[in-house]
Amino acid sequence: MQDDVRPDQIAPINPLPGVVWLLALPMIALEILFSLADAGAIGGPQAVGWRIAAIQDYGVFPEFWRQNWAAGAVDMPLLRRFFSFAFVHGSATQALFGVAMVLALGKFVGEVFKGWAVVLVFFGSGALGALVYAFAVPNQPLFGAFPGVYGLIGAFSFLIWVRLAGTGVNQLRAFTMIGGLMVIQALYGAFFTVLPMVMPSVGAVGHDWSWVADLLAFAAGFLLSFVVSPGGFARVRQRIREWGV
Repeated sequence: MQDDVRPDQIAPINPLPGVVWLLALPMIALEILFSLADAGAIGGPQAVGWRIAAIQDYGVFPEFWRQNWAAGAVDMPLLRRFFSFAFVHGSATQALFGVAMVLALGKFVGEVFKGWAVVLVFFGSGALGALVYAFAVPNQPLFGAFPGVYGLIGAFSFLIWVRLAGTGVNQLRAFTMIGGLMVIQALYGAFFTVLPMVMPSVGAVGHDWSWVADLLAFAAGFLLSFVVSPGGFARVRQRIREWGV
């Protein structure tokens, strides 16, 4: 066995599963396009509105969904929004964080899950979170990768949960990441609720309801992992036996 590795054999970037790039590259390409348009570098004056137009065309708008649902006018373009919203971001900052988390979490999950399973967790959990969001919250549009990212966090938490199962360590530790993120999100929401009261000149920011989609997507990602992870069905049956059901 040869243990020595030449410096020229060390990859400068840790390799990522191809399916992770399949998810991230459209986000990166669209954000480059929108950022250049916002800066006036391409498309002329009308290009400044490309980002807003994309959100209007591909985002999830709760009131629009509820009206169509009540009228029985649910069609494929409307359903498509529950998947396409993940690729459109409201700002370069949102896109940067979204892409970074897709790459990081996708790497961890993709090293264990099959490629199709990663895609199913990302889109399936994101779509379920967005669907509940569309029925449950005021008319605040939903867009960006974060519901799908929270689905991947659910899958990542599942992997930690399974790893802890045979160690005697409390498996609730697997939910440390989601707990921390929810606390941060709650503090963020509280801050922007109190800030206009303390500084009226700031104006009302409005409550951010995206946590509804995020939390549901996390739960969906965790539960989906029982089925789509390697040996998923066998693991579910084993768990049922252990519970004595």
